Amino acid sequence: MECISVFDMLKIGIGPSSSHTLGPWRAAEVFIRELRERDLLTKTNKIQIDLYGSLSLTGIGHATDLAVMLGLSGADPEYIPVESIDIIISAIKTKKELYLGNDHIVSFDPETDIIFNKNFLPFHANGLRFTAYTTGEIYESYFYSIGGGFVIKEDQDNSASNSAAKREFPYPIDKADELLKYCLSNNKKVSEIVYENELSLRSAEEIDKELMRVWNTMLECIYIGCHTEGTLPGGLNVRRRAYDMHKSLIGVLPYDGMKDWVHTIRKTEVKFRQILKWVSCFALAVNEVNASLGRVVTAPTNGSAGVIPAVLMYYLVIENHQATEKEIKQFLLVAGEIGSIFKKGATISAAMGGCQAEIGVSSAMAAAALCELMGGCPEQVLIAAEIAMEHHLGLTCDPIGGLVQIPCIERNTMGAIKAINAAELALETDPRNAKVPLDKVVNTMWMTAKDMNNKYKETSEGGLAVAVNLSDC
Repeated sequence: MECISVFDMLKIGIGPSSSHTLGPWRAAEVFIRELRERDLLTKTNKIQIDLYGSLSLTGIGHATDLAVMLGLSGADPEYIPVESIDIIISAIKTKKELYLGNDHIVSFDPETDIIFNKNFLPFHANGLRFTAYTTGEIYESYFYSIGGGFVIKEDQDNSASNSAAKREFPYPIDKADELLKYCLSNNKKVSEIVYENELSLRSAEEIDKELMRVWNTMLECIYIGCHTEGTLPGGLNVRRRAYDMHKSLIGVLPYDGMKDWVHTIRKTEVKFRQILKWVSCFALAVNEVNASLGRVVTAPTNGSAGVIPAVLMYYLVIENHQATEKEIKQFLLVAGEIGSIFKKGATISAAMGGCQAEIGVSSAMAAAALCELMGGCPEQVLIAAEIAMEHHLGLTCDPIGGLVQIPCIERNTMGAIKAINAAELALETDPRNAKVPLDKVVNTMWMTAKDMNNKYKETSEGGLAVAVNLSDC
């Protein structure tokens, strides 16, 4: 069975897209390693990148061209100072040079050395090829960005695309019914089963530290988004809304920094309309940061990065003011496992399955995690995930201008609200009366993905992407 860690599903990286930005970035890093292993890096005098299919059709809007340049330069998306991105890209374009692996300078002109090929490669919709030219030798390597920052090669199956694949979990899980059987036979919560699996990969201290690093990245992202005004880059002239919404909701209440801010939000009015607005504000904030090449957590993708942080913040500032790190870790463990079930049984790539593979999956992840925190049994946790996805089936991916802005940012607010509703419905459901197993919904989602017209799969060739022109904006 394919073993996927929570930290494979919740990766820290740079926006705006996990499959179109983070994936190609990671592919470029792997290519640099291949050149080093073959002793070709310092012998290389020219580099060419070919983008195919969805990576080509929406590559500019998703900053794929920037991502491959940054990856080839040796920058790490998890740690690079966000403010240095423009400096690096500007230097490459001005000098027409690329500092390969931060080790070897080659001539490089993005205008001619990054080629956008609209044709699709047969293996996957998101294909790219790196070619290194040396004296007397040409080395090329194909990669496929399969969603959520996962990258594979054509001769490599999905199970080799993540850090845990070569290990065997004590509770190997491919399907939801297997997860449920482990929970019931061991009298454990979903989060406890997942935690046992993670312990086979790393120590308890490492798990706790990494889970909190993931959450603190999410929280920082929300905070930055709520405190940044202006217009998003890309040409659509989309005004940031989280800033204005936050200002209206927080009022005149004072706070000192991010941690104090969370406590201050708990003091605000919490009528139904305000709750809706707060959840929407949190989701908007994250995805506005994402759209600006900010640092986010793929959950399970960058385009859907706002759902899980928004729902977890809802729990912390609305539902349980006494919540501690324990509940935060529990939430992330459950969310990560539900996401891995969708990845194994269907897809988390919009280029393969439309937005149901991104917002739908993230909503299911958040619903399940919230349900467990609210006291749901394992059966109800899976019911929550099923309800959330059931009502995202068929959701298309049709970004205007190839940008992760319209309708992507608002869809995160919808996914978060649906997740909360799904969790509440599951908590009021007797599992004996449930009609639709989660595995059936995963299968249905995959069937729907395969039936969906390609123009609705992150190509900007259908839906809102053609109904609304850049000139309209």
